Amino acid sequence: MTVLKIERLAHNKFLPEYKTEGAAGMDLCAAISEPVTLKPLERALIPTGLKIELEHGYEAQIRPRSGLSIKHGITLINCVGTIDEDYRGEVCVPVVNLSNETYTIQPDERIAQMIIARVEQAEIKVAIELTDTARGEGGFGSTGK
Repeated sequence: MTVLKIERLAHNKFLPEYKTEGAAGMDLCAAISEPVTLKPLERALIPTGLKIELEHGYEAQIRPRSGLSIKHGITLINCVGTIDEDYRGEVCVPVVNLSNETYTIQPDERIAQMIIARVEQAEIKVAIELTDTARGEGGFGSTGK
């Protein structure tokens, strides 16, 4: 099991938390003092009041909460955000309102989830050509529905 070190900033009230024993992601809360209202297609960067230190070979993935996405159209601008092991700034969540209605993020509301994942850096090798496969260059739906 990896260790995640967390520094709580003054405006943070809640540590990330796994809500069930089998949860892959831990919830992140909005560390804001006033509600933030997002109009349709409006974006905002929401602070969590947390700084993290990951072990070597790990990343933190910031993902949307499925309930906010399906019920309110609130998701992340970059779908899945990556926090590299050497980043030491505050974890902030870039949210966007994809619905046709305004949505207000409340102070301390759970706005995203964070997953800790092992990563490996690749050795880059330039090749003159790549190995052929049955799929070849087929993409974007080429394998059917």
